Amino acid sequence: MGVKKSLQTGGNLLNLLSSILTVLSTSTNYWIRQQGGHSGLWQDCTHGTCSNITCQNTLAVTAACMVLAAAFSIVALGMGIRIQCQEAESLRSQNTIVLLFLSGLLLLIALTVYTAKNAWKPEVFFSWSYFSGWLALPFSFIAGFCFLLADMIMQSTEAISGFPVCL
Repeated sequence: MGVKKSLQTGGNLLNLLSSILTVLSTSTNYWIRQQGGHSGLWQDCTHGTCSNITCQNTLAVTAACMVLAAAFSIVALGMGIRIQCQEAESLRSQNTIVLLFLSGLLLLIALTVYTAKNAWKPEVFFSWSYFSGWLALPFSFIAGFCFLLADMIMQSTEAISGFPVCL
């Protein structure tokens, strides 16, 4: 397996991990723990009873960014698998790279907004759903860099293919 294929495989695996962590983080209600309960982006659970959270601007921005990041990551995964499986065609991965970096940027915005809103509250502790979102962030960016390097290798190979060079 060549370097290009290895980078694409690594990018797809990191993107798969990022997608799983982002969907898990977005869908669960363990972003913060407080006395007698926990809450997430969608529900607040106190003493075993969960109720929907009323609309708050910062929470709505966080939820929207997380949903978009998850969607972009999943679409990029499908595109990355297609790029890796198409041996005969020389597919460029520019759209996949853009989606992965955009997914990482949306994760960064969502988690920063949520952190700024909740970091100063007393008796509130961030929980595993929140940290899953932060863990997905570097995986998304590294997957984008893997596809970027694979694309650069493909471009350089195509650029020198016409020259009569003995290397």
